[in-house]
Amino acid sequence: MTVTQRHSPNYGPRREGARPDLIVLHYTAMESAEAALDRLCEPDAEVSAHYLICEAGQVVSMVPEDQRAWHAGAGAWGAVCDVNSRSIGIELANTGAHPFPNPQMTALCDLMGGIMQRWSISKDRVIGHSDMAPQRKFDPGRKFDWRRLAREGLSIWPGAGHAPGDFLRDAQVFGYVLSDDVGETEILDVFRQRFRPWASGPLSDTDRALMANLAARYPVDRAAPNA
Repeated sequence: MTVTQRHSPNYGPRREGARPDLIVLHYTAMESAEAALDRLCEPDAEVSAHYLICEAGQVVSMVPEDQRAWHAGAGAWGAVCDVNSRSIGIELANTGAHPFPNPQMTALCDLMGGIMQRWSISKDRVIGHSDMAPQRKFDPGRKFDWRRLAREGLSIWPGAGHAPGDFLRDAQVFGYVLSDDVGETEILDVFRQRFRPWASGPLSDTDRALMANLAARYPVDRAAPNA
């Protein structure tokens, strides 16, 4: 994997000495990787990410990993409210309307493997932008191959065998954060985007059982390396 460099001025120090223990995945929602790169490096845009991966698999580094890029915005995962200070952000060139090509996914897996090793990030700390901001974000979306990441040990996947539980309680144990703007409708949507992208209709026992499995196996705040 070859990584090229293009400096973005849109970053700062991680607050309170935080180290990254999350990876947040995004899609660019723009028509080309070049347009996305220009925006991520434009000072007036006040947005950035650590990496951008083009559809053909080229990887561009914009912000050093030890610095705080401006990719996550408002939101939370478990007890983490300043997600930018605790995460490495990876943008994937994609409009959200089509699958992610194999060269792009291969480059992502290679990149993530190195990041996770360097920073001791566990596979359950890899999330989508929509996971931490259900009320306003949809990326990386229903076309993203979360199952492939799980097969390669870079993310997680729910297992079978759990009885249906309390969906919202289990969602909070797993990491989703409820608020005045985020309730069952929003959590169900982002949960299905990631784990049941083919599903539709009201909350089902299958949804409840899979969320119960995730909560039992991967409770978000069982260990908090950075407060």
